Amino acid sequence: MEKYDVAVIGSGPGGYVAAIRCAQLGMKTALIEKYDTLGGTCLNVGCIPSKTLLDSSEHFHNAAHSFADHGIEINTPKVNLPQMMKRKAQVVEQTCGGIDFLMKKNKIDVLKGWGSFVDATHIKVSKDDGEVQIEAAKTIIATGSKPTTLPFIKIDKERVITSTEALSLKEVPSVWWLLVVVLLV
Repeated sequence: MEKYDVAVIGSGPGGYVAAIRCAQLGMKTALIEKYDTLGGTCLNVGCIPSKTLLDSSEHFHNAAHSFADHGIEINTPKVNLPQMMKRKAQVVEQTCGGIDFLMKKNKIDVLKGWGSFVDATHIKVSKDDGEVQIEAAKTIIATGSKPTTLPFIKIDKERVITSTEALSLKEVPSVWWLLVVVLLV
Protein backbone atom coordinates (compact mmCIF):
# COMPACT_ATOMS: atom_id res chain seq x y z
CA MET A 1 0.00 0.00 0.00
CA GLU A 2 1.39 3.36 -1.09
CA LYS A 3 1.71 5.99 1.66
CA TYR A 4 1.32 9.73 1.07
CA ASP A 5 1.63 12.84 3.16
CA VAL A 6 -1.47 14.20 1.47
CA ALA A 7 -4.14 12.94 -0.92
CA VAL A 8 -6.34 15.32 -2.89
CA ILE A 9 -9.70 14.03 -4.09
CA GLY A 10 -10.77 16.01 -7.16
CA SER A 11 -8.64 17.59 -9.87
CA GLY A 12 -10.48 20.84 -10.58
CA PRO A 13 -8.83 24.23 -10.00
CA GLY A 14 -9.07 23.80 -6.22
CA GLY A 15 -7.72 20.27 -6.24
CA TYR A 16 -4.88 20.48 -8.73
CA VAL A 17 -3.60 23.76 -7.28
CA ALA A 18 -3.67 22.30 -3.75
CA ALA A 19 -1.82 19.19 -4.96
CA ILE A 20 0.86 21.29 -6.66
CA ARG A 21 1.38 23.45 -3.59
CA CYS A 22 1.63 20.40 -1.30
CA ALA A 23 4.22 18.87 -3.62
CA GLN A 24 6.15 22.15 -3.76
CA LEU A 25 6.25 22.13 0.05
CA GLY A 26 7.91 18.71 -0.08
CA MET A 27 4.91 16.51 0.65
CA LYS A 28 4.45 13.22 -1.14
CA THR A 29 1.15 13.87 -2.90
CA ALA A 30 -1.54 11.84 -4.64
CA LEU A 31 -4.32 13.33 -6.77
CA ILE A 32 -7.45 11.21 -7.18
CA GLU A 33 -9.81 11.91 -10.10
CA LYS A 34 -12.85 9.88 -11.17
CA TYR A 35 -12.95 11.23 -14.74
CA ASP A 36 -10.57 10.43 -17.59
CA THR A 37 -9.24 13.98 -17.79
CA LEU A 38 -7.95 16.29 -15.09
CA GLY A 39 -9.27 19.80 -14.58
CA GLY A 40 -12.76 19.27 -13.18
CA THR A 41 -15.85 21.10 -14.31
CA CYS A 42 -14.03 24.36 -15.01
CA LEU A 43 -11.54 23.04 -17.53
CA ASN A 44 -13.71 20.32 -19.11
CA VAL A 45 -17.31 21.56 -19.23
CA GLY A 46 -17.37 24.98 -17.59
CA CYS A 47 -15.15 28.04 -17.66
CA ILE A 48 -12.65 27.10 -20.36
CA PRO A 49 -15.07 25.80 -23.02
CA SER A 50 -17.52 28.62 -22.26
CA LYS A 51 -14.85 31.28 -22.67
CA THR A 52 -13.56 29.62 -25.82
CA LEU A 53 -17.01 29.74 -27.42
CA LEU A 54 -17.51 33.31 -26.19
CA ASP A 55 -14.21 34.27 -27.82
CA SER A 56 -15.33 32.73 -31.12
CA SER A 57 -18.69 34.49 -30.81
CA GLU A 58 -16.97 37.82 -30.23
CA HIS A 59 -14.88 37.33 -33.38
CA PHE A 60 -18.09 36.59 -35.31
CA HIS A 61 -19.76 39.71 -33.88
CA ASN A 62 -16.77 41.89 -34.76
CA ALA A 63 -16.64 40.48 -38.30
CA ALA A 64 -20.34 41.23 -38.74
CA HIS A 65 -20.47 44.62 -37.03
CA SER A 66 -17.16 46.42 -36.61
CA PHE A 67 -14.56 45.30 -39.15
CA ALA A 68 -15.85 47.85 -41.68
CA ASP A 69 -15.05 50.62 -39.17
CA HIS A 70 -11.43 49.46 -39.39
CA GLY A 71 -11.44 49.43 -43.16
CA ILE A 72 -11.86 45.67 -43.41
CA GLU A 73 -14.55 44.62 -45.82
CA ILE A 74 -15.75 41.02 -45.90
CA ASN A 75 -18.78 39.18 -47.12
CA THR A 76 -21.49 38.49 -44.58
CA PRO A 77 -19.96 36.05 -42.07
CA LYS A 78 -21.73 32.84 -41.09
CA VAL A 79 -21.29 30.55 -38.12
CA ASN A 80 -19.55 27.22 -38.70
CA LEU A 81 -20.63 25.57 -35.45
CA PRO A 82 -18.79 22.27 -36.03
CA GLN A 83 -15.53 24.23 -36.43
CA MET A 84 -16.28 26.28 -33.30
CA MET A 85 -16.88 23.07 -31.35
CA LYS A 86 -13.70 21.53 -32.77
CA ARG A 87 -11.68 24.54 -31.64
CA LYS A 88 -13.35 24.37 -28.20
CA ALA A 89 -12.39 20.70 -27.89
CA GLN A 90 -8.79 21.49 -28.88
CA VAL A 91 -8.52 24.25 -26.28
CA VAL A 92 -9.97 21.97 -23.58
CA GLU A 93 -7.60 19.16 -24.57
CA GLN A 94 -4.59 21.49 -24.49
CA THR A 95 -5.57 22.96 -21.13
CA CYS A 96 -6.21 19.57 -19.52
CA GLY A 97 -2.93 18.33 -20.99
CA GLY A 98 -1.25 21.22 -19.22
CA ILE A 99 -2.58 19.92 -15.90
CA ASP A 100 -1.20 16.44 -16.71
CA PHE A 101 2.18 18.08 -17.40
CA LEU A 102 2.10 19.97 -14.09
CA MET A 103 1.32 16.76 -12.18
CA LYS A 104 4.34 15.03 -13.74
CA LYS A 105 6.57 18.06 -13.28
CA ASN A 106 5.70 18.20 -9.57
CA LYS A 107 5.99 14.41 -9.11
CA ILE A 108 2.35 14.03 -8.08
CA ASP A 109 0.88 10.55 -8.42
CA VAL A 110 -2.42 10.71 -10.32
CA LEU A 111 -4.85 7.94 -9.47
CA LYS A 112 -7.84 7.63 -11.79
CA GLY A 113 -10.96 6.29 -10.12
CA TRP A 114 -13.58 6.98 -7.51
CA GLY A 115 -12.01 7.92 -4.16
CA SER A 116 -13.79 6.88 -0.96
CA PHE A 117 -12.69 6.76 2.65
CA VAL A 118 -12.09 3.42 4.31
CA ASP A 119 -11.17 5.24 7.53
CA ALA A 120 -9.52 8.51 8.52
CA THR A 121 -6.22 7.75 6.76
CA HIS A 122 -7.06 5.10 4.15
CA ILE A 123 -8.66 5.83 0.80
CA LYS A 124 -9.96 3.26 -1.65
CA VAL A 125 -9.72 4.21 -5.33
CA SER A 126 -12.19 2.15 -7.36
CA LYS A 127 -11.65 1.76 -11.10
CA ASP A 128 -13.28 -0.32 -13.81
CA ASP A 129 -10.46 -2.85 -13.60
CA GLY A 130 -10.35 -3.10 -9.81
CA GLU A 131 -9.33 -0.99 -6.89
CA VAL A 132 -6.28 0.20 -5.02
CA GLN A 133 -5.95 1.46 -1.50
CA ILE A 134 -3.63 4.21 -0.33
CA GLU A 135 -2.77 5.71 3.02
CA ALA A 136 -2.64 9.48 3.46
CA ALA A 137 -1.82 11.37 6.63
CA LYS A 138 -3.98 14.29 5.40
CA THR A 139 -6.71 14.50 2.78
CA ILE A 140 -8.09 17.47 0.89
CA ILE A 141 -11.59 17.03 -0.52
CA ALA A 142 -11.99 19.16 -3.65
CA THR A 143 -14.81 17.39 -5.43
CA GLY A 144 -16.17 20.46 -7.19
CA SER A 145 -19.60 21.09 -8.59
CA LYS A 146 -22.43 19.48 -10.50
CA PRO A 147 -25.56 21.00 -12.06
CA THR A 148 -28.60 20.87 -9.83
CA THR A 149 -32.19 20.39 -10.81
CA LEU A 150 -35.44 21.95 -9.73
CA PRO A 151 -38.19 19.75 -8.24
CA PHE A 152 -40.71 20.70 -10.93
CA ILE A 153 -38.50 20.10 -13.98
CA LYS A 154 -36.63 17.04 -15.19
CA ILE A 155 -33.31 17.53 -16.92
CA ASP A 156 -33.47 15.06 -19.82
CA LYS A 157 -30.28 16.39 -21.49
CA GLU A 158 -32.12 16.80 -24.79
CA ARG A 159 -34.96 19.29 -24.43
CA VAL A 160 -34.08 20.48 -20.92
CA ILE A 161 -30.32 20.75 -20.63
CA THR A 162 -27.60 21.94 -18.30
CA SER A 163 -24.62 24.09 -19.14
CA THR A 164 -22.69 20.91 -19.95
CA GLU A 165 -25.01 19.98 -22.83
CA ALA A 166 -25.25 23.63 -23.94
CA LEU A 167 -21.51 23.57 -24.60
CA SER A 168 -21.92 20.66 -27.03
CA LEU A 169 -24.94 21.70 -29.10
CA LYS A 170 -24.98 20.54 -32.72
CA GLU A 171 -26.79 23.62 -34.03
CA VAL A 172 -27.28 27.23 -33.00
CA PRO A 173 -30.51 27.33 -30.98
CA SER A 174 -33.29 29.84 -31.51
CA VAL A 175 -33.33 32.84 -29.17
CA TRP A 176 -36.11 31.51 -26.89
CA TRP A 177 -34.12 28.32 -26.44
CA LEU A 178 -31.09 30.30 -25.27
CA LEU A 179 -33.24 32.06 -22.70
CA VAL A 180 -34.25 28.69 -21.22
CA VAL A 181 -30.60 27.57 -21.12
CA VAL A 182 -29.52 30.78 -19.38
CA LEU A 183 -32.27 30.41 -16.79
CA LEU A 184 -31.11 26.88 -15.96
CA VAL A 185 -27.42 27.75 -15.61
